[in-house]
Amino acid sequence: MDGKGEAMAFVDQDSLGVALHGDTVEAKCSSRQGGGGNWLPDARVLRVMKRASATMVGTLQFQKKFMWMIPDDARNPQISLTGTDGVFPFPPKSGDKIVVRLDDWKNPEAIPTGVILEVLGSAGAPGVDMESVIRTWNLPREFPAETLDEARSFGDNIDPDELQHREDCREQMVLTIDPDDAKDHDDAVHVTKLDDCWLLVVHIADVAHYVRPDSALDREAKHRGNSTYLPDRCIPMLPMELSAGLCSLHAKVDRLAHSAFITLTPVGKIKKVRFAKTVIKVTERLTYKQAMKMLNGEGDGAVPEQVRLAWQLASILRKNRFAAGSLDLDFPEVKVLLDAEGHAIGLEKIAYDPSHQLVEECMLIANEVVAKAIRDRDTPGVYRIHEKPDPERLEEYRQFAAAQGYRVGDLKVRGEIQKLISMIRGKPDEHRVKLELLKSLRRAAYSVDPLGHYGLSKPNYTHFTSPIRRYADLVVHRVLAKERLGSGGSRKGLAEVCEHISETERASASAEKDGSMIKKVEFFQRQIEMLQPDEFDAIVTDVKSAGLLIELPQADMTGFIQASTLPGGYYDFDRVRLRFYDRRTQRAYGIGDRFKVIVCRVDGWRKQVDFAPAAPVKKSADDGNEKRR
Repeated sequence: MDGKGEAMAFVDQDSLGVALHGDTVEAKCSSRQGGGGNWLPDARVLRVMKRASATMVGTLQFQKKFMWMIPDDARNPQISLTGTDGVFPFPPKSGDKIVVRLDDWKNPEAIPTGVILEVLGSAGAPGVDMESVIRTWNLPREFPAETLDEARSFGDNIDPDELQHREDCREQMVLTIDPDDAKDHDDAVHVTKLDDCWLLVVHIADVAHYVRPDSALDREAKHRGNSTYLPDRCIPMLPMELSAGLCSLHAKVDRLAHSAFITLTPVGKIKKVRFAKTVIKVTERLTYKQAMKMLNGEGDGAVPEQVRLAWQLASILRKNRFAAGSLDLDFPEVKVLLDAEGHAIGLEKIAYDPSHQLVEECMLIANEVVAKAIRDRDTPGVYRIHEKPDPERLEEYRQFAAAQGYRVGDLKVRGEIQKLISMIRGKPDEHRVKLELLKSLRRAAYSVDPLGHYGLSKPNYTHFTSPIRRYADLVVHRVLAKERLGSGGSRKGLAEVCEHISETERASASAEKDGSMIKKVEFFQRQIEMLQPDEFDAIVTDVKSAGLLIELPQADMTGFIQASTLPGGYYDFDRVRLRFYDRRTQRAYGIGDRFKVIVCRVDGWRKQVDFAPAAPVKKSADDGNEKRR
């Protein structure tokens, strides 16, 4: 299903024709009867309407005089190479990562062909894997010279004359809370508790002051749409002189901001809102880890007190949000740790703890009040939307959840979805069931129409709080301040911007996902090469006749245990209770079992990792379906 909610259909290999993964195609749909008696949609590609890309990235292979490319995306066929287009410093060799320009492929009986455009380097060389991701998703690389010149023209300090036109908040205690390795800081907060209300001030970097409509900076920012964060680098929307320099809200220095002053009742209801262009001086830059220590009671003084006060308000806002129907659709984040050469050496699970939630709640309510202000003004704007899901998709998902042992009512009722999310929390198959729920919902996007945000249960929502890394926020800043929008400021122009930045966001998300998976696979490959590989926690989420599907919480990924690698004895596959059982030892492996595993095989091309139990599971597994109820 795509972001608009159209149904999915299966296309087998013989029905693809000359289509490649990601192509826009015209297809003829039919149906077939599945194993459970349900009719499943099938499709046959009639013609390719638009190629996903004119190029493809993969690994060069030689055999005598014949050369071909194995695509990085295993869903695409191998490409026969007919030559090169350009002169390379070194001749291409087998094992190199290359970029290929595809020839026009019209005959499905023939092998697709192409020519080598670029040689990125040896497949295992530092940085080459991420360069491959960049080329695959056509991400921008260097900034144009005029864009860099414009960014450098502002210098390192704000213009003193500008301060005369701004509200001075430099005496206010203002904090930023970001990841350890954050380079850009575009949001900061201040919280005051009064006798009869709360005052929340959300300060956002005033990027719009520097990036003017139709300027070189604006054109490039619009083209990029957003920043992209790969494991070994950031591809910023704005040059570093602004993104990590003059716009970034560093501590102890004056910075220009666009601020939302939100007055709330003691129970967190919005009373009054105003906006202002301000000058601020961040009191202290905190990491999430530092803030979490303060929330746990460490430290005395004004800064820890401000953090704890902010959490008091944020916890009220969070409680109100879920009471209003917001869905908890967050997934754990796993950061791949790299050495100096960019090789994967470890995995770090990022806990979504109260320090993260504190910042999130402040940003969510700021985005909400800005969206309402723009909507009340009845002028064209940019909104972050998440439309209501397709009822048929929800019913299909309800049946899927029921097959996993979760009994819920009509999922068109928001409370039933919340009930299901609560039901699966902490269960072995939580990740898989939650992921399927996410697939059943429509994709969030940008729109000129304020259609609301289903997942957050907010009728008004936009993106205002990250203008350093999202073009949508930059436009919203201009709209809110009633500033000139430039040549694309009409409703039609903003609609085109929304479509474009929705596409760049999807490409960046896909690139980030690919980059992370490549490094995770590399990490496990290096584990195989170790004399004493690490052991990892695993949870059995499904059982097939061939083996066990497992979830690795430390890696936020799935793996597989071949039945043949289960330790000792002979195991029968119990189709009813979904487990492997050794009658002699009474040892069993079934859904919900938790144990340690070690990696035993890595398929780098398919991005698949197989594991084996590090030690036998001694206790017999119960019926998996009973466990999940």
